[in-house]
Amino acid sequence: MAKIKNTLTSRKQVDLKINTKVTVPGDKSISHRSVILGGIANGITEITGFLESGDCLATMYAMQSMGVEIKKNGNKYIVNGVGKHGLKAPVGSGIDCGNSGTGMRLLSGIMAAQAFDSEIFGDKSLNSRPMTRITKPLELMGANVSATKKGTAPIKFKAVEKLKSISYQSPVASAQVKSCLLLAGLYCDGDVSLSEPKLSRDHTENMLRGFGCQVTSNDLTVNMKGGQSLKATNIQVPADISSSAFFMVLACLLPDSEITFVNLCINPSRIGIIGILKLMGADIEFINQSTNAGEQIADVVVKSSDLHGIEIPHQYIASAIDEFPILFIAASLAKGQTKLTNAMELRKKESDRITAMANGMKILGVDCHELEDGIVINGGKLNGGQVDAEDDHRIAMSFLIAGQFSNGAIEVKNCENIMTSFPSFLEICNTLGLTIK
Repeated sequence: MAKIKNTLTSRKQVDLKINTKVTVPGDKSISHRSVILGGIANGITEITGFLESGDCLATMYAMQSMGVEIKKNGNKYIVNGVGKHGLKAPVGSGIDCGNSGTGMRLLSGIMAAQAFDSEIFGDKSLNSRPMTRITKPLELMGANVSATKKGTAPIKFKAVEKLKSISYQSPVASAQVKSCLLLAGLYCDGDVSLSEPKLSRDHTENMLRGFGCQVTSNDLTVNMKGGQSLKATNIQVPADISSSAFFMVLACLLPDSEITFVNLCINPSRIGIIGILKLMGADIEFINQSTNAGEQIADVVVKSSDLHGIEIPHQYIASAIDEFPILFIAASLAKGQTKLTNAMELRKKESDRITAMANGMKILGVDCHELEDGIVINGGKLNGGQVDAEDDHRIAMSFLIAGQFSNGAIEVKNCENIMTSFPSFLEICNTLGLTIK
């Protein structure tokens, strides 16, 4: 797949109308988890629909560096699981997660429990993100783990024999923190219990059950008996709702248009984007609903809609946390004011997504202002201009979609990181008739 260039320009295609079906690549969150759990399971796991993005491939390479044999056969990845205690010390200086926070935090849960020393790190962006949110509870479980003085990666792990049980109240609603502790819990004596302030994604719980592990959920608390082993299974990765979000907003804003997203993951902990768009007036429908490996799947039909501003309910924030950049674009073109609060987590992503999006939207003539924990956007129109994606894939794609609705071309700098999550983004844009060069 061709590398995405650093600077791209998006220009309005006059009178564009779209009526088609779109299949976006496999879900990123599920792809990460499938190769990790498959690697420490007993037996052979076949994964169909694995997302071949930079982030997910970094996680795959990490498992391979610890002795897991993974081969591609047609459209499937074959993972020869080594069992919980079959991993080996990674070769070289350690494990490089690139730009993937999910990969780093999930892998840390496993590496903290091994009988060998190891180290995990990432690129400049990832090495600036907060990691005490996982190192602190891992220490409480008996892990010998250390981060930098700033609480960031690289993270170093010393060999341990076994971890101990934990009952932990997480200060943040984070599927990555929850997943880290559940994976570590596979290596501990006693139970693991984790409570969150809000519901976060539950892909790890679903997949652990698919691998034969007993996990129970009660409101905002997850419980798991420690020390369980995993039995290999086959996984069909559904399409990624986070990738679809860009084209959902496109379908809402384009006149006389309708896009059907095929085989989309509609896990309730992931559909905040749909809940928010519906409150804004979007016409969205689920059809052909089914379940696969504990994940709810459907074809999702999105039609042209008259969007209006809203005050975004806090209940949707955790389940839409990755989709806010494109939601900000929707808000900038909706009628009236949109207000987001209680979303401080957006400042701790690949970039400070509140500031980065506000800076870009102001350049494009949007009336908006930052709040400490959110943003206020007054809808109207978008002008052309040059914006900086700050090496954040979701910001880059959001401004490129915005170019379809601006009064002039939008030039977006620092777009290369689109490859980390959605390598076929430009290909799908071109298929739909968008002009991005």
